[in-house]
Amino acid sequence: MTRRREGKDDVSAYDKALMLLVRREHSARELKSKLVRKGLDADESAAALAQLQSKDYQSDARFGEMLVRSRIAQGYGPRWIIAELKTHGIAEARARTLIDAAEPDWPALASDLVRRRYGGKRAATLAERSKRANFLLRRGFDAATVQSATRAQGLESSDELD
Repeated sequence: MTRRREGKDDVSAYDKALMLLVRREHSARELKSKLVRKGLDADESAAALAQLQSKDYQSDARFGEMLVRSRIAQGYGPRWIIAELKTHGIAEARARTLIDAAEPDWPALASDLVRRRYGGKRAATLAERSKRANFLLRRGFDAATVQSATRAQGLESSDELD
């Protein structure tokens, strides 16, 4: 028989938000959305969020830095990361600043991603090279980086490119 904790339904928006922040960083937009979905009053949630921000328990800048580092390590490019940060209410200019601060080497990351994904084998056909390029584009890398990475992984015979 499981026992129900006393007052579990009476958790304040501040306490609930704090419990969420203990697990991981959250953006202000994400945290407010989660509180409202849990049935907590929107005004109480906004006040709780303001209090958490005043104590620096919640910070969009810190959340953004964490997300940028995480997504770079997972092999995502700048376009993907910017789009994801926008969904969390972080402006594009701020997102670009966060990415620049991380100082990623996009061409090296893209080349490494292709090497890991395709086992270091060189592309044997133009179609295979195109497949690799599309993979990188879907991961949010820009066209110049994709071209650089796929050329580095080039074809066995350069005759097929001409």
